[in-house]
Amino acid sequence: MFETIKKLFGMGPKVDLGEMIANGATIVDVRTSGEYASGHIKGSVNIPLQALGSQMAKLKKDKPVITCCASGMRSSSAKAMLKANGFNEVHNAGSWYNLKKFEK
Repeated sequence: MFETIKKLFGMGPKVDLGEMIANGATIVDVRTSGEYASGHIKGSVNIPLQALGSQMAKLKKDKPVITCCASGMRSSSAKAMLKANGFNEVHNAGSWYNLKKFEK
């Protein structure tokens, strides 16, 4: 139970998103296409949250996935959807701005 509480409050082990990206993780931006067009992480895939259910087949279940959006709410929902559909390694980066520092 303590591990669950730690995860809820973000106190669990931190992942190195930069290392994951360098090693080929897929960045899935779940904002609308208009939001994505106004700025995004180079190399990211835009699958709006409302389309994620029908477009999951575009993603590989055996490859780490990092979700992002504007604030972290939609990417949190996307992470839960992906995990519920058999994606094992999914991480919510929150806002896409959080990933800008890893962009090449």
